[in-house]
Amino acid sequence: MNIYKQDDVRSLIEGNSYVGRGIIIGKSKDGSKACIAYFIMGRSVNSRNRVFVEKGDEVVIYPFDESKVEDPSLIIYSPIRKIDNKLIVTNGNQTDTVYDAVANGGTFSDALATREFEPDGPNFTPRISGMLTFDKGDFTYQMSILKSIDEVGSDCCRYTYAYPSKAGLGHFIHTYICDGNPIPTFCGEPERVNIPNDIDEFTNEIWTSLDEQNKISLYVRYIDLNSGSVQNRMINKNVK
Repeated sequence: MNIYKQDDVRSLIEGNSYVGRGIIIGKSKDGSKACIAYFIMGRSVNSRNRVFVEKGDEVVIYPFDESKVEDPSLIIYSPIRKIDNKLIVTNGNQTDTVYDAVANGGTFSDALATREFEPDGPNFTPRISGMLTFDKGDFTYQMSILKSIDEVGSDCCRYTYAYPSKAGLGHFIHTYICDGNPIPTFCGEPERVNIPNDIDEFTNEIWTSLDEQNKISLYVRYIDLNSGSVQNRMINKNVK
C-alpha cells in the first residue's frame, strides 16, 4: 500500500452519487499558486434550492427560490471568508466562528472546539473546515472535521490536520462516503489529490465528475503566491 499515492479528483468522486459537500486545498503543480475548491450537493428540495454568490473576496450561499426555503439555518451561510493573511472555507456557519476567533487572536482549532456536527439526525452531517495562512510568498493550511461519535449523536469527535504546502499536492475532505440512509460519514484522513496548474482544467474536472442529479454549485479559487492575483471560477446549476 502506497500511503503517499495521489489521485485525480475525478477518480475519487466520479460514479459516486453523493459525496455531499467537499473542500479541496492545495498547491498547483508548478508551485506558483494556492488553490481551494468548495462544492455542494443535495438530495432534498431544500438542499437543492441554493446558489453561490460572490461578494468581493467572500462567497455567500443564498436560496435560489426563497418561497421554497424550509430550514434556512443549514443552507444559508458564507462558505468562504478572508481575514488578514488567512482564507477560511467551510461547509456551514462555522466560517463565521473561525473568522471571529481569528479576529480576536484565537486559532482555527480553538474556534472549532466550540462547534459540533450539524443537528440533522439521523445523518448528523459533519462540519468540514479549512484555513490557509499566507506568509512570505507561501502558505500552510489546516483542515478539520467534526463528526458524531455514534449513530445517535451523543457526542462529537474533532479531528484537525495541519499541512505544509507542496507543489502538485492537495487534500480533499467531504462530508459523506456515499449515498445511504442514514448517509455514511466521511472516514479517515483527507484524501491526497493532484492539483493541476490551470484553474479551468481543475474546475471542469470537479464539476463534470460530480453526480449530475445531485450537484448544485462549485467555487474554485487560485491565488498567485508571488503577485497575489486571484482567479475565481463559479458554477451554479440553478440559473434564472
